[in-house]
Amino acid sequence: GSNADRQEAVVHKICVDCHSTAEQAGGLDLQSPHLDAVASHAETWEKVILKLRAGLMPPPDGPKLDSKTRARLVGYLEDTIDSNAKLHLPAPGLHRLNRAEYANAVRDLLDVHVDATKFLPPDDSANGFDNMAGTLTTSPALMEAYLTAAGNISRLAIGTETAPTLAVFDVPVDTSQNAHIEGLPFGTRGGMLIDYEFPADGEYAFTVKGMTGYFTRVLGNVKGEKLEVTIDGRRVYLYDWDKEIGNQEGNGGKTPAIAIKGGFHKVGVTFLATSDLPDTGLNKSFVRTMNSPGSISGYTFYPHVGQVFIEGPYDGTKATSTQSREKIFECYPKESSQESECARRIISTLAGKAFRRPATDADVKTMMEFFGAGRREGGSFDSGIEAVVQRILVDPEFIYRSEIEPAGVAPGSPYEISDLELASRLSFFLWSSIPDAELIKLGSEKRLHDPKVLRQQVERMIADPRSEAFVTNFTGQWLNVRGMQASEPVVDLFPDFDSTLRQAYRREIELFFGSIIHEDRSILDLLTADYTFVNERLARQYGIPNVYGEQFRRVTLGPELDARRGLLGKGALLTVTSDAARTSPVKRGKWFLETFFGVSPPSPPPGVNTNLPVKPGEAPKTLRARMEAHHTNPNCASCHNIFEPMGFVMENFDAVGKWRTEDAGHPIDATGVTNDGTHLDGIKSLRELAVRKSDLFVRVVAERLLSYGIGRGLNYEDMPLVRSIARTASKDDYRFSALLMGVIQSPAFTMNVKTAASVTTASNKE
Repeated sequence: GSNADRQEAVVHKICVDCHSTAEQAGGLDLQSPHLDAVASHAETWEKVILKLRAGLMPPPDGPKLDSKTRARLVGYLEDTIDSNAKLHLPAPGLHRLNRAEYANAVRDLLDVHVDATKFLPPDDSANGFDNMAGTLTTSPALMEAYLTAAGNISRLAIGTETAPTLAVFDVPVDTSQNAHIEGLPFGTRGGMLIDYEFPADGEYAFTVKGMTGYFTRVLGNVKGEKLEVTIDGRRVYLYDWDKEIGNQEGNGGKTPAIAIKGGFHKVGVTFLATSDLPDTGLNKSFVRTMNSPGSISGYTFYPHVGQVFIEGPYDGTKATSTQSREKIFECYPKESSQESECARRIISTLAGKAFRRPATDADVKTMMEFFGAGRREGGSFDSGIEAVVQRILVDPEFIYRSEIEPAGVAPGSPYEISDLELASRLSFFLWSSIPDAELIKLGSEKRLHDPKVLRQQVERMIADPRSEAFVTNFTGQWLNVRGMQASEPVVDLFPDFDSTLRQAYRREIELFFGSIIHEDRSILDLLTADYTFVNERLARQYGIPNVYGEQFRRVTLGPELDARRGLLGKGALLTVTSDAARTSPVKRGKWFLETFFGVSPPSPPPGVNTNLPVKPGEAPKTLRARMEAHHTNPNCASCHNIFEPMGFVMENFDAVGKWRTEDAGHPIDATGVTNDGTHLDGIKSLRELAVRKSDLFVRVVAERLLSYGIGRGLNYEDMPLVRSIARTASKDDYRFSALLMGVIQSPAFTMNVKTAASVTTASNKE
């Protein structure tokens, strides 16, 4: 018979015992949809494909399926679906800028550095990302926040905010301040570096408070410390800590007023590293602030900076030369007759950048009305421009990424988006911000759809420092490195875990992922690469000798550090998949399946206690022994056997990613048997499993990139496209650029589909 008949026989022999019309195990009936109708039941068969490829089906006690037969069946199902697939192009819909994009857009438009978290609430995530059009909704409260933000930002940009304000900066309590902090002058230690947008020219005072508490009182301080305040690396004040700060029980010392020009400056507050400092934090890092008074003998307590206040301006005058003013005022009128022409030039440039398209006469006319009103009310050219900036920042065309449907296309038909819209999609994808002049120019000339031009632009954008936003936002969410911020391992168990390590872990992932992108390596190197990036604190955690200082450098992982290769050995990922007091083989096993195979195991049934309490009076058991119930109880076993073996194989890493060989005094058993009978022993075997099934990993990366790039979740109808992106990239050894170009040149990224009904405009689509 035909291939379809042969594969049908396999399905009936292997699957239909459980997945029959009567049984429907897992809610799946494979008896009725015949294989000649695979394409019309694509949703069902896509689930089957994933489970078969990942080796999660059939179950261990079910019928055996050898790898050749498995591969043939999967191949048949995929080819059948792919050859019948239709373009699946639902528009992401009206797309609001998220908080990170808004801050970057303000920076690129006005050269004003704002912390958007101070103005705007966090964005909801869906499908693992917070740039999904569907969840970026708008509420009256949010519109209020945008209006407030626009007022504040426009005053900062023009430098007219002359009333004094107070800004407070807290040092995280678990920061170890024993070493030099990157960005502060050499020969200093500890303290903090603050990015601050000074609102106007004038005098500002700084107040520093020390970290107070048990240590300061009981252990006595190291005396004679000097603390300097710097602006852009230049010292403006030197405190004598004991006289001015330390003895005022936490009042802190205030500097005299210091004259500072408005605009963006870096403020440093840091101790001079005096020669009597016995160590630079290499021996014992100070146990977190004041948590465990019983266990701190042998620590020297140096004074620590706790809070910094910036107050001012006093006698402020409008800022005259700031980065943002230089960016905005491309002309400045010498007399009133020149005002109108200069205002039009400024408006035309700003509106073009903000709206991601050349400004029209109508734009200029509208904005000139705001210029006139602001000019009359504030009495100066600057106040007119400030009104324009404020108006542009609340314009729906700035806050939303809108795309206009062409007139001559039938409802339901696909069409190519305009070149200017493509410019926007590219810049929000790779820079999380607005397109620059070059992209807008190419867009206006309708040249971006040309494959050669498109590739050149993508290469240019990836090489641009702005692409750092892609690395932090994409890895931060795909690998949940953002979750590091919230991980608080139990202090008594992990006294050394502090915010310095937390930052280092996150930076390691960003630099590692960045190296794959910028060196255009194969994304399979994410699984196996024999190098990573460490600074002194991280090297100490990993047991790498001879690394000093806070700056990161690339290190090769020799045989003794084999466990750290690829993503599986990275401390950040091992920490975010643990609980506060212990590792979690369940979380880690699930994370492994989701990240490397793209399979999400079901959640535990309601009412199950997942805490694994230790019974009172029992001798301490290894975590593995405590989890035995998952395998003896058949309700738990059916699921836990799927992902827990992968978690146990990672048990040599503790809850903060440090290597260990024992748990509760017993040697660690890092072995497991996967669902399809593969024996695992140790982290290396898990890495090899990921490499053997790397076709799944490539798909996961392609799927995540596509979802992040177009701003919507994917479903079974998108899988043919994901497979074709992966197949094309395989011809180029799965280089990052091949996957990226596959996403960017795909119809999902360059096209859209005309909606059936008439679409309402942004303003009444609440």
